[in-house]
Amino acid sequence: MSDYIVKMENICKTFPGVKALDNVSLYLKKGRVMALLGENGAGKSTLMKVLGGIHKYDSGTITLFGEQVKDLTPNSAKEKGIAIIHQELNLCHHLTVAENIFLGRETFKRKFIIDNAAMNKAAKTILTKLGCDIDVNTLVGELPISKQQMVEIAKALSLNAKVLIMDEPTSALTDREIKELFAIINQLKKEGCAIAYISHRLEELKYITDDITIMRDGKLITAGPFADFDIETIITNMVGRTIKEKYPRINAPVGNTILRVENLCSNTMLHEVSFDVKEGEIVGIAGLMGAGRTEMARTLFGMDPPTGGKIYLDGQEINIRKPMDAIKRGIVLVPEDRKKYGLCTKLPVRENIALPNLDLLSNRIEKVNKKKESAMVADCINNLHIKVATPEVAAKTLSGGNQQKVVVAKWMGRPFRVVVFDEPTRGIDVAAKVEIYNLMNELKKNGIGIVFISSEMPEIIGFADRILVMCEGRITGELSGTNITQEKILTLATNFKNKLAV
Repeated sequence: MSDYIVKMENICKTFPGVKALDNVSLYLKKGRVMALLGENGAGKSTLMKVLGGIHKYDSGTITLFGEQVKDLTPNSAKEKGIAIIHQELNLCHHLTVAENIFLGRETFKRKFIIDNAAMNKAAKTILTKLGCDIDVNTLVGELPISKQQMVEIAKALSLNAKVLIMDEPTSALTDREIKELFAIINQLKKEGCAIAYISHRLEELKYITDDITIMRDGKLITAGPFADFDIETIITNMVGRTIKEKYPRINAPVGNTILRVENLCSNTMLHEVSFDVKEGEIVGIAGLMGAGRTEMARTLFGMDPPTGGKIYLDGQEINIRKPMDAIKRGIVLVPEDRKKYGLCTKLPVRENIALPNLDLLSNRIEKVNKKKESAMVADCINNLHIKVATPEVAAKTLSGGNQQKVVVAKWMGRPFRVVVFDEPTRGIDVAAKVEIYNLMNELKKNGIGIVFISSEMPEIIGFADRILVMCEGRITGELSGTNITQEKILTLATNFKNKLAV
């Protein structure tokens, strides 16, 4: 047992109305990666926040480097060599990349004078090690999510941690960035770092994992060497049942064209985008990071007004300049960044679901009918199986999967014709993904047109009826039926207009 850097034994933690951790034990060994697995709401992030000193635990013991510790705080955890890469990015958008990496640990030339040049140099060294080309003077708020994720990783690596906790670190990364990260993880293993790795991307575990611990409903279910488990066994232990189909696709009658887009352009890189969506059809949008998929979703929803082109709904041209225009006409969006654009995290679940439906819940003098509101919120929570003690808890206290369900739920209270899902399964577990797929199937059966953006190639191939591929803000091709293959998608996704001559 001398190689165990961390021992967490019989840890209990209760939040109002919820027992988040129930006698959970976990062990981290020097130079090994332990994958911590479980559904959203299983208690994984809570357990790691206890180790990081963010949450106080009610009972149990924690031993670090052979010494029992009590009253851990975020600062004392850092001092003992524990670093956390959070699932929800923990960055200051108004500060530069370098300032974020060394926040609270600034280098000084002399008293009260920060040595920005030294910090910039050190930040650049870390990012280069990660294979990431980011200007360290850029404000973090100006970076896309994938680059912000790399800054979060760089911040943790800058601590030279002996224990590294990684909570969904690859959820927003490109394939190349994931490979770079795995190379860093394997190097850290050689240097003796103990790593706790939380991920719902089970297929990536084989590249880095030595041991696994599986949780469910706040309890430890099983633990052991990764080699002793196959993917099916892991999933069964995670959810307590067998998941029969990974992508439960259904055949439904395809009706008339609901949405037609012609030569859509925007200031956010869209160039003459044209496509259509029919009733009961799931149209997948594939492409590499930065291809313009999210920009297209934002333009359809009125977040970025179009600068050219036309949008037709049920054959009639419509003018969308702001989100309310889209909502009134029956076009709704489940955004890529749920925390920033999909939720008011400090507000209760009830208010998050009710907010976009106040026009339907209010009387003539704009007073909300509380009875109607309660009924609508209860229906949404039940229909989407949102795990919540009460609708009055703040959205920020929910797991990532349940937060995503709340984002979807707020549109279930009103009629709509088209829904745009932008990375709806990012950062959620296998069972929660299937619930999102089943919801999309229900919408499909009811004749709703669905635009489905995903960076997970097997997912979009397995679930979309046909696929449009984007590159540099343009649609470079359409695939359907047996023509849908990873190779053809990648060929179209790399069909750059201005290629360098060789």
